[in-house]
Amino acid sequence: MKLVFATHNQHKFREVKALMPSHITLVSLTDIECFDDIPETAETIEGNAQLKADYVREHYNLPCFADDTGLEVTALNGAPGVYSARYAGPDNNAEANMSKLLANLEDKDDRSAQFKSVIALSSRGMEELFTGICKGEIIYTPIGDQGFGYDPIFQPEGFTKTFAEMSQQEKGEISHRGKAIALLLEYLNAWL
Repeated sequence: MKLVFATHNQHKFREVKALMPSHITLVSLTDIECFDDIPETAETIEGNAQLKADYVREHYNLPCFADDTGLEVTALNGAPGVYSARYAGPDNNAEANMSKLLANLEDKDDRSAQFKSVIALSSRGMEELFTGICKGEIIYTPIGDQGFGYDPIFQPEGFTKTFAEMSQQEKGEISHRGKAIALLLEYLNAWL
């Protein structure tokens, strides 16, 4: 089965591809030559995931899933949430996002947070959402050079290292995205 993962992010694509069984051929937006600026205008993580998956299905006639992920920090009332990728502004990068987050937490004692990933599957006869959550806390200084995004400052519950210190396999087994992908695969295996 050929399935599009609606992303150009090669870090994210490799992470998800490593979790896919051999009977699913995973391709990215780059692979199908989709360079459109797919709108992410929803006000929720669920809505943005659905927008991306539906766009690819409607414009390329291919079964697709898309994810949207947000880091929800308790002391910041769930921010950055749906705005995680552009927290420091639309033209900024992961380092700027982390710097802004750490600055906003400087006077906060509660550093609890969670990553939330929602995967939307869009195909003929299949419209489903799958949610994965990984709870943890925001540490004070970035550590590690694996992963991407907020990984260097997020320490999952029950661990003494950040996502950025973990191997791709180790992170995949406990991460929000790994949990959502596991639910997607369970659904696909029952459907196929």
